[in-house]
Amino acid sequence: MTITSGELPHLADRACLAATEAGALISRYRDRAVAVRSKSAGDSLASQVVTEVDERSEAIILRVLEPTIRQYDLAVLTEERMDDRRRLEQDYFWCIDPLDGTLPFIRTGTGFAVSIALVRKDGQPVIGVVFDPVSGQLYRATAGAGIQIDGQPFVPSLRTDGRLKFFCDYTFPAHPKREMIIRTVEAAAARTGFTGVEVVAGAGAVLNACRVLEDGPACYFKAPKTKAGGGSLWDFAATTCLFAEAGLHARDFSGRPLDLNPAESTFMNHRGVCYASTVTLAAALHGATH
Repeated sequence: MTITSGELPHLADRACLAATEAGALISRYRDRAVAVRSKSAGDSLASQVVTEVDERSEAIILRVLEPTIRQYDLAVLTEERMDDRRRLEQDYFWCIDPLDGTLPFIRTGTGFAVSIALVRKDGQPVIGVVFDPVSGQLYRATAGAGIQIDGQPFVPSLRTDGRLKFFCDYTFPAHPKREMIIRTVEAAAARTGFTGVEVVAGAGAVLNACRVLEDGPACYFKAPKTKAGGGSLWDFAATTCLFAEAGLHARDFSGRPLDLNPAESTFMNHRGVCYASTVTLAAALHGATH
C-alpha cells in the first residue's frame, strides 16, 4: 500500500506518542532493580542483554502503533521479537528499538532512548522518531519535511573550537582495540584540519548518533567486520532519517546509503555504519579504517 506524503505526519504523530509513552514507562524503572537476562544476538555484550523493561516498552509501542499496522498493512521489525521477514514483502515496516542502550540503562541510568522508524521496502526510512527519557527530548523527522526537536525546527550547526568529538558506545573503554581506534580517528581528524579529538563514551547507538547531529563536528561509527554484530537495523533506522533530513552523512563505509532492509540479516557488520558531520570527515574515516 502506498503511503502519501500527506499521510506521513499522522503516522509520525503515532510514533511520537508510542515513543513518549514507552519512555514514561522506562523512566519509572530508572531507580528500581531490574532483572537482566541473556539472549542470542551479536558478538557484543550490549546486544546480548534484555530486561523486562525492554519487553514492556515494546508492548506499549506495539499497542499504540497497532491501528496504523492494520490500516496500512505494515510489517513490524522490533528488537525483542523474531524477524518474521514480512518486512521483505510489505511496502513499509515499523522498525522499533524499545530500549536502545540497555547496558547504560541498567548500569548508569542514562544514555538510552526509544527509537521508532517507518522504513520502505527498499530500505529508505521515511519517518524517524527518537525519545530520550532522561532529558525528555523528542526528535522527529519525516521525509522531505526536516527535523523537529521538542516541536521546534532544528538545523545543525558546527562548533568552531577546532576539535572533533568522537562519540562511542558505553562498552568502548573496555574495547580490546580501543587505542588503535582512537589513533585512527585522530589521524582522520588531523587530515581534515582538526586540532584534536575528544572521546565521549557512555551511550547507546541511538543517542550517540543524536549527539553527532547536535554537537558537531563529530562522528560515530561501526567499522565493517566479519562477525555478526555491528548494531542492527533498529539501532540506526530512525537516526538515518534524522541525518537525511539534516543533510548530514549517515552511510556505510563505502559511502553508500545504509541498507536498512537486507534479506540476509538484521546486522550491519558487513558494510559498517558511519555518522559524520561532513562528507570530508566521513571520507577520511573510511580511508583510515580500511
